[in-house]
Amino acid sequence: MAPSVPTTGGGGGGGAARNAACVCGFPVCACTGAAAVASAASSADMDIVAAGQIGAVNDESWVAVDLSDSDDVGGGGGDVQGALDDRPVFRTEKIKGVLLHPYRVLIFVRLIAFTLFVIWRIEHKNPDAMWLWVTSICGEFWFGFSWLLDQLPKLNPINRVPDLAVLRRRFDHADGTSSLPGLDVFVTTADPIKEPILSTANSILSILAADYPVERNTCYLSDDSGMLLTYEAMAEAAKFATLWVPFCRKHAIEPRGPESYFELKSHPYMGRAQEEFVNDRRRVRKEYDDFKARINGLEHDIKQRSDSYNAAAGLKDGEPRATWTADGSQWEGTWVEPSENHRKGDHAGIVLVLLNHPSHGRQLGPPASADNPLDFSSVDVRLPMLVYVSREKRPGHNHQKKAGAMNALTRASAVLSNSPFILNLDCDHYINNSQALRAGICFMLGRDSDTVAFVQFPQRFEGVDPTDLYANHNRIFFDGTLRALDGLQGPIYVGTGCLFRRITLYGFEPPRINVGGPCFPMLGGMFAKSKYQKPGLEMTKPGAKPVAASSPVTVAKGKHGFLPMPKKAYGKSDAFADTIPHASHPSPYTAEPVIAADETAIAEAVTVTAAAYEKKTGWGSDIGWVYGTVTEDVVTGYRMHIKGWRSRYCSIYPHAFIGTAPINLTERLFQVLRWSTGSLEIFFSRNNPLFGSTFLHPLQRVAYINITTYPFTALFLIFYTTVPALSFVTGHFIVQRPTTMFYVYLAIVLGTLLILAVLEVKWAGVTVFEWFRNGQFWMTASCSAYLAAVLQVVTKVVFRRDISFKLTSKLPAGDEKKDPYADLYVVRWTWLMITPIIIILVNIIGSAVAFAKVLDGEWTHWLKVAGGVFFNFWVLFHLYPFAKGILGKHGKTPVVVLVWWAFTFVITAVLYINIPHIHGPGRHGTSSLHGHHGGVHGKKIGFVW
Repeated sequence: MAPSVPTTGGGGGGGAARNAACVCGFPVCACTGAAAVASAASSADMDIVAAGQIGAVNDESWVAVDLSDSDDVGGGGGDVQGALDDRPVFRTEKIKGVLLHPYRVLIFVRLIAFTLFVIWRIEHKNPDAMWLWVTSICGEFWFGFSWLLDQLPKLNPINRVPDLAVLRRRFDHADGTSSLPGLDVFVTTADPIKEPILSTANSILSILAADYPVERNTCYLSDDSGMLLTYEAMAEAAKFATLWVPFCRKHAIEPRGPESYFELKSHPYMGRAQEEFVNDRRRVRKEYDDFKARINGLEHDIKQRSDSYNAAAGLKDGEPRATWTADGSQWEGTWVEPSENHRKGDHAGIVLVLLNHPSHGRQLGPPASADNPLDFSSVDVRLPMLVYVSREKRPGHNHQKKAGAMNALTRASAVLSNSPFILNLDCDHYINNSQALRAGICFMLGRDSDTVAFVQFPQRFEGVDPTDLYANHNRIFFDGTLRALDGLQGPIYVGTGCLFRRITLYGFEPPRINVGGPCFPMLGGMFAKSKYQKPGLEMTKPGAKPVAASSPVTVAKGKHGFLPMPKKAYGKSDAFADTIPHASHPSPYTAEPVIAADETAIAEAVTVTAAAYEKKTGWGSDIGWVYGTVTEDVVTGYRMHIKGWRSRYCSIYPHAFIGTAPINLTERLFQVLRWSTGSLEIFFSRNNPLFGSTFLHPLQRVAYINITTYPFTALFLIFYTTVPALSFVTGHFIVQRPTTMFYVYLAIVLGTLLILAVLEVKWAGVTVFEWFRNGQFWMTASCSAYLAAVLQVVTKVVFRRDISFKLTSKLPAGDEKKDPYADLYVVRWTWLMITPIIIILVNIIGSAVAFAKVLDGEWTHWLKVAGGVFFNFWVLFHLYPFAKGILGKHGKTPVVVLVWWAFTFVITAVLYINIPHIHGPGRHGTSSLHGHHGGVHGKKIGFVW
């Protein structure tokens, strides 16, 4: 656990002197450690040291491992402050051997047992139903292969924890200034209706209030709708920020999204001015209520204002009716009543600076007065820069959706602030932990961190029902898979909540490559290379002086001067190209401070966001976010990894960012459909990980293959969830006659799977319930969204048809005051629900027929079909959340689902018994034997995978 230290420290100069001889060029490291990732754990496992500090892991499964080059950090009996100065900005924790070693051994034991089991299946054919036997063998091969793809990258899970006390000691100075690098935060929105504008405003406010140097934090909002509603909402947020941000700083408020903060049932305060806090909070709450009222009334106000201006202009019938801004000018973007050059997909580019660069010195607020009831005389009232961007859109241009918006923001931010690091957030994600930006930046400033391309934070959500019916939290993936990849080349980029090194988006390669890692150390030497000399290396030789702010910037060398690609690949803007050398400097915080954005810079920002700017350039292919798939995040991170870049996983508590989950089953299925379709698009593109460069870690390649092929599981899972049930009706089964070895193999495969699950749950820090809920929704998604994704991508590949998706709606429509989870049970029919419904009916009918055959005497021993019936109920149990969801609000009561299943079961059994021609003639004497074998196979399917 990091010790509590003051918010600011006075060791900046001494730290620079100590680090002058560091060969890596980063004054934060002193060659004593690497980058940092904070641990993920539930609130019960975390201890918060003090306000603004990140909790540490309190779990016996993790042991701290010091990766320092020094054997005596801080020295016994030495000065405590000296020990703090010498400590790395992070620590690495590995799993205890008592968990990790059995985990690795069991993976290979299960692999051997599964191989022997498949050999037994191949040797024991079923001549009565060869097509079933062949299909089942193919399915078992696929399930075993997909399990291996998922399991192998988890061989070396680790945990990284940042030490913010060290970060503050080395970068924050006594005068209130800081030498932390600049950070640009990108927020994207496309529809202020489906993505509630109040949620976007709260996200912006949380960013402005984050605990990061004000002059080095810039927020950009990309509005792809181009609507005045979004801009004026951000203008209102900027006004309210003048009150909200100082209030947060004065009282160390957490979280710093006002909506989330005021929804807290209790507001603990550990400061001395308890009464002052209560009074301030009451006043700020009143102002926030007024702010919300203005936001909610903006749409009406804009329409009323525009009607007034248009009426005064004396417009005739048929003439375009403009949308007017508050200052009496026509809005350049989308109008309320669309017309040519002013509608979605056809409007001019807009870049407006709502809050300009602040001064570099602290600016204290005014004392309490009649006009200002809050006392901010001891609080820094400066606000970070805030910029509204709506890129130009024109008919005939492919604007590439979110990926195109991110690339436009990259160019616009380069000419306005050009921070060396970029954080991207969705408009519904707010900063829940004010220390999140500092925790993420630790990864970029440690030893060897110049080879880290991005830092991925896990996605956490609010608005999820306590039972997490649709597995929105997805903890198994974030805290299991991504955490394990951090022990290899790094986690996969999965969208929102990712911190980038800007030069990686420009196509630069890392200064050195080591793909071997702890599992394959020899590979590091085989593929080590140095494409360009690391800039500023001569300034870090022993005895050299630190780089001064006024010193000339030494830039990274590439194939084309300072650029890794020809200048024309970046577009025709010389002003943008000139920003690249500064962004590529390894210690950008030593460069000259950025001056306020003027009209020339804003005009250039509009130019680089033009619709035709990317024509005949490398944007979307070799530069920036990659085009050609709906999951631009995964393929963009993949392109960085194949160049040899690394990534890091940062999970902290309190959670760094919190978003809004899809509001019902339909939206959740469409979200999964979009993800799975994008994964398959990558598999059928030139970015297929099978053909990636040799700089990709071998197990990292396995992880990418897994994430681009998992939707194919639907083809085999649907077979296994229907055929065993139908076998009760047809009398044809997959397995003919099991032997003793069959049961031995089956027991080993099932037992090792369960033990592996327990161990994984332990080291990942998730609960058994979360693990099981994840499996339930996996069944639903596989039978619906995964299958639809396969069909869509096959159609795209064969018929060359583009795939389009609607924006996931996060706007609730129910009465949240009466039931905050009411919308989870609102039924919105979609064709994705057809397949799971069919599977449910098939398994109910199959079980009912088996039960009827036992009652009717067709099968004399009911125990012989018990295994198959058990498997049918296993399938139904996994589809229970889906059944509960499609029953609507009444589905909240589990009894309704059980009654529905029981009713279908009884009716089917009665009909089978009382309709003679179904079962009377043509009964086979071997049916009971087949029923026994089908039941055994059903048990196998139920647990092996």
